[in-house]
Amino acid sequence: MNIKAPIPLLGGLSPQVFMRRHWQKKPLLIRQAIPAADLAVDRSGLFALAGKDGVESRLIERQGVEWKLRHGPFSRRQLPPLSRADWTLLVQGVDLHELQFHELLSRFRFAPDVRLDDVMVSFATDGGGVGAHFDSYDVFLLQLSGQRQWRVGRTKDLSLKAGLPLRILEHFEPEQTWTLEPGDMLYLPPRWAHDGVAVGECVTASIGFRAPSRDEIGSGVLQRMLDGCEDPCEVPLYRDPDQLATDQPARIPKALAEFAADAVRRIVDAPRSLDCALGEWLSEPKPKVWFDQGCDLPQRVALVLDRRTRMVYDDHHVFINGESFVASGRDALLMRTLADQRALDAKSVARLGQQAWELVQSWAQQGWLRARVG
Repeated sequence: MNIKAPIPLLGGLSPQVFMRRHWQKKPLLIRQAIPAADLAVDRSGLFALAGKDGVESRLIERQGVEWKLRHGPFSRRQLPPLSRADWTLLVQGVDLHELQFHELLSRFRFAPDVRLDDVMVSFATDGGGVGAHFDSYDVFLLQLSGQRQWRVGRTKDLSLKAGLPLRILEHFEPEQTWTLEPGDMLYLPPRWAHDGVAVGECVTASIGFRAPSRDEIGSGVLQRMLDGCEDPCEVPLYRDPDQLATDQPARIPKALAEFAADAVRRIVDAPRSLDCALGEWLSEPKPKVWFDQGCDLPQRVALVLDRRTRMVYDDHHVFINGESFVASGRDALLMRTLADQRALDAKSVARLGQQAWELVQSWAQQGWLRARVG
């Protein structure tokens, strides 16, 4: 992707300009971000996906000021009739199951892959929505079919309505109102309040971004580092040969507190281990993600990553689906190309060293990548 070239997806802005002007700063309305003719919407397919185990789905119904939330999977008979107004079906992670939505998510790779989360698709009957709320992450709201009216404003008061199954703002003051047609898209930075209401039957895709909290990323990385620590048989144990008899047996010994502090420092003061743990954590597939059965690759064929595979890298490692590998030289450059392009042509594959080729074969056997056809 040429990040300096203007693209229709961003309303004629280049990715470089969009990130500088709007990313995490201010909303952007984009008319015909994607031509409506290029958008395929399969309502029955979405309903079928919501009925599968392992697919996160939610049904939201509004009756006046009352809201009802149910979690899937849902059979078609469990969904309200299409003639009933004010209900919404939300299906999460559609990009993991449908190629067209994986390709849609790939259009937003001007942001780092570790920030991309998923595509959620919502079907709504007339008046359907989820109430005025805010997200803690960036989101692009793409209208796939029908119309949806969006009211948008800065979040001035974070208090929520009590007693509801949804996080609906108690006080919402819209500053702008837009009606989106098929192909139109709205970008909202984190914490911009918004309320989208279907005008007739409509389908909307939400391209969401990953925004882990400090505690979430800290605990995840530390656990990875602990899991990768030395052999327990070789780790020094606490010893206290100079411990004196005490008449305060409940007091924690100062030497033990110092031993604990040193243990923590030794873990976090290893930059390479920290980098490795971070990459493994960031590339870990989402829960309930399973890969299809893999197979051996023919010799030196073009490769393509499975749409469920997460592959990233840093200066010293390549990470794929929660595993890390030290990479250097030509093989490292080729692996980075595979991660950036999510594909590698046959000529480049032929340049892989023997160890790298064997590694790629093992990934194919696990279903993480496959031979590219065509």
